[in-house]
Amino acid sequence: QVQLVESGGGLVQAGGSLRLSCTASGRTFSRYAMGWFRQAPGKEREFVAAVSWTGLRTYYAESVKGRFTISRDNAKNTVYLQMNTLKPEDTAVYYCAASTYFRDIYAISEYDYWGQGTQVTVSS
Repeated sequence: QVQLVESGGGLVQAGGSLRLSCTASGRTFSRYAMGWFRQAPGKEREFVAAVSWTGLRTYYAESVKGRFTISRDNAKNTVYLQMNTLKPEDTAVYYCAASTYFRDIYAISEYDYWGQGTQVTVSS
């Protein structure tokens, strides 16, 4: 089992920045590829970003590419999502997730463990 806890959400004005953190406990963190997803009210959960086990490979949704950066620190059992130039359409609950096999990284079903989510609200 892996327990994931997100933090760092909040209210920010458009154009601002936030950094989300997700800390894992339980089994060896470095065994899991990690992803961030988000879900806005009335919408389906969608892929935001993912990072491989070592952190060398990263992947982004087109809507956040160039604005968001995913990274991980395996010594701290933590994955981060740096979000810059935030837009009102980035408003959502953000979830981190852990994947054992990291095959279809964009698919919700690929991820075995999920955090409880953290709210990000971007005002215009």
